This record gives sequence, C-alpha cells and structure tokens, in this order.
Amino acid sequence: MGPLGLLMQGEFALFAQLAIAIVIALSLHEFGHAYVADRQGDMTARLAGRLTINPVKHLDPIGSLFFLLAGFGWGKPVPFSPSALRNKRFGAAYVALAGPGMNILLALLGAGLLRGMRGSASSSGVLTLLYFLDYFVYINVLLAVFNMIPIPPLDGSRVLSAALPPSKQHIVYFLDQWGFLILIVLVFTVLRFVLSPVTNFVQGLIYGLFGL
Repeated sequence: MGPLGLLMQGEFALFAQLAIAIVIALSLHEFGHAYVADRQGDMTARLAGRLTINPVKHLDPIGSLFFLLAGFGWGKPVPFSPSALRNKRFGAAYVALAGPGMNILLALLGAGLLRGMRGSASSSGVLTLLYFLDYFVYINVLLAVFNMIPIPPLDGSRVLSAALPPSKQHIVYFLDQWGFLILIVLVFTVLRFVLSPVTNFVQGLIYGLFGL
C-alpha cells in the first residue's frame, strides 16, 4: 500500500514511517550524485549547496507528490557539468549510477540491521523499528530500480546515453524531448505492474544475503 492509501485508512504511524524512509532515501540518493560529481572535479553541485544530506535541498515537489500518489518518485536533480568531469566518456554515467548505488547500499544497511534485530523483537518499540527497516529496504530498492529506467529525467537515461554509440544518440535526443511525457503515461498505466515484481525480486536477493 502506498503512502496516500495508509493516510486515507488512518494508518498515521505507518504513514510517518514510510514518509521518513522516503525522505532519507531520496536525500541520500541525490547526495550520492553530488558526491561523485564533486569527486570527479565538478564543483557545480557543491556551489549549488547540494553536497549535503539536508532533505530541504533535495526534495522535488513533483517527485514527492508522485511518491504520495503512485508510491514511487524522484528527488530534485543534482546539477553538474559533464564537461567538467575528469572522465569525459563515462563520467556522467558514473554520476547517474551513484544515486541508485547509494540506495542499494542503504538497502543492504537496512537489511543488515533488520537481521541483527530480528531476534530481539520483544517490545512494541523494537517491532516499530523492524517495520520501519522493512519499509526502508523496500523504498531504497524501489528508488534504485525506478531510477534505472532509461527515460529522462531518471538516472538510467544518462547510463543509456553513455552506452549508446554516437550513431544511436538520436534515441537520447528523442527521449530528452518526450521522456517526461512518456514517463507520466507509464506511471499511470503499466509501470507499477512491471516495477513491483522487479523491486520484490531485488529485495528478495538482498534479504537472501542476510538470511531473511
């Protein structure tokens, strides 16, 4: 059930847990982009105040609304200059992959904590934390999977651009023009039916690593 569904059913505690998980996941996702760009010599994100984990700097109003309505969304894109990156060929792809990569690391951290605490669920406070960690892992996996879709403004579009030869870059130009509209259509039609099983599969792999 998405955040809006929890809120409408009066599940305020669960809604708060999910909202906190989303804010952390989105903020560190965008920080990952900024950090890798900065490490590659581009100070654009640093000068824009994005080299921080402060959620206020990273939350995108439309992307946050999508999380509320559809259960998945995005943060405010981190500005960077591909020409300023040390690696001219793949630098932009590295910056793009840093966001989903950060979410996978957070999912692994959450699963590790969940595994360590699972045997001590003897109080309501611990149970609440276990529920939060389960949400936290799922949200981070969802954000990583969703952002790897190769459609602008998602990170996968940068990876696609780096992977395609120059003769196929017209695909990227087309997606730059129409990508957001395509994404909106997909979000409200077939995307959730594809995204959910992929997310569950990746989450299952992570839980399997920790014997969960």
